[in-house]
Amino acid sequence: MASLPDQNKLLRNFSRCQNWEERYLYLIELGERLPSLTDDQRQPEYLISGCQSQVWILLRKNDQGKVEFIGDSDAAIVKGLVALVFILFQDKIPREILDVDVTEYFEKLSLQQHLTPSRTQGLHAVVCAIRNMASKMV
Repeated sequence: MASLPDQNKLLRNFSRCQNWEERYLYLIELGERLPSLTDDQRQPEYLISGCQSQVWILLRKNDQGKVEFIGDSDAAIVKGLVALVFILFQDKIPREILDVDVTEYFEKLSLQQHLTPSRTQGLHAVVCAIRNMASKMV
């Protein structure tokens, strides 16, 4: 996931976008940076419920105890939102993932007022699923 920016760079890049159309294009670009899943990884146990689109997420710990993320979606903007959540949680151990204030992060990006209710619900389902998976790693 080295190709994804850190939170500060993401916030800077988002603020440089002139309008929400540019921000959506940036989200799509972020999603394109995530590698596609293999057929073996597109299993029902990795499918996130609560999303209108199909979203698969896998977590694993690296040698330093930090969580690594693998994810994909069948929708371009949703895949970008998955990448955005991965940026929020990257380089963290499971306990830190549980303590992150996602509301503040989403407010800084002004996401809530620019996403449809179904995308907002799906975004929160992704966050809840990641936290649930991380809690099992603690």
